[in-house]
Amino acid sequence: MKKFTLELVFHIIGIGSASGLFYQNDLLYLIGDNSSYLYEYNVKNSNLAKYPLLQNPADNIEKISKPDFESITHYQDSLYIFGSGSTSNRNRMIEFSLLKKEKIQTNNMVDIYAIMQSFASIKETYFNLEGASYDGEFWYFFNRGTNDSNKNTVLTLKAKKLDQEFALMSNDYKLPKLKGVRTSFTDGLIVGDKLYFLAAAENTKSTYEDGEILGSIIGRIDIESMKIDFTKTISTTNKFEGLTVYKQDGKQITFLLCEDKDNNENESDIFKLTLDLK
Repeated sequence: MKKFTLELVFHIIGIGSASGLFYQNDLLYLIGDNSSYLYEYNVKNSNLAKYPLLQNPADNIEKISKPDFESITHYQDSLYIFGSGSTSNRNRMIEFSLLKKEKIQTNNMVDIYAIMQSFASIKETYFNLEGASYDGEFWYFFNRGTNDSNKNTVLTLKAKKLDQEFALMSNDYKLPKLKGVRTSFTDGLIVGDKLYFLAAAENTKSTYEDGEILGSIIGRIDIESMKIDFTKTISTTNKFEGLTVYKQDGKQITFLLCEDKDNNENESDIFKLTLDLK
């Protein structure tokens, strides 16, 4: 899997710091790490709708107070949206109904996040979930390593619902460097029997403070072995944080990616990444 193409396909006004996305039936659902809305962008007519996820919602929340929604995953008629867990006010999980177009449940993930930290030996200061994916039986969470820890972790929970008893597994990864800085997970997605992931290099040792952006890679993990199949540098300037399938066939798979520019601009760029599977 050597060849790829990357192109800008949508420029969306009205959402900033996009951190996750899901595409279905010409509708692109997005979250922003400094927002408490779910956004719905119609790719045919460019209409943008938004749905509140919290009380007193806002588009641009100051860093100290933001819920830091970094992960979005889909199963059946629901979207599941997760806070990163990197501070005490970032522990929510929102279940959103695609049929009703409204939030139907809010869970506090603080206890589960604490179990994850203990089980995987991740210090609280290094805990920062950037991706989640669910297939009806297994939940996969992608913890972003820091330049100090160098440890990126996929945490696998076997449970149909997160408020039920679950089994937990973890796998650690040392990802490639870009410009001398280790890349770290920014999203992950189940596709068949594989986990595709994004990782970015950012010159910071903190899970809280942003740093200079040095580029992004895409990679793939075989679910049976939990070993990395491949990694590929896709940019030396962009920090890609969201990954969703746009279309696929036997020869190629095409994703949509969202870019987080780590600024306060209320606009987001969406890219199309096409990978050859042969």
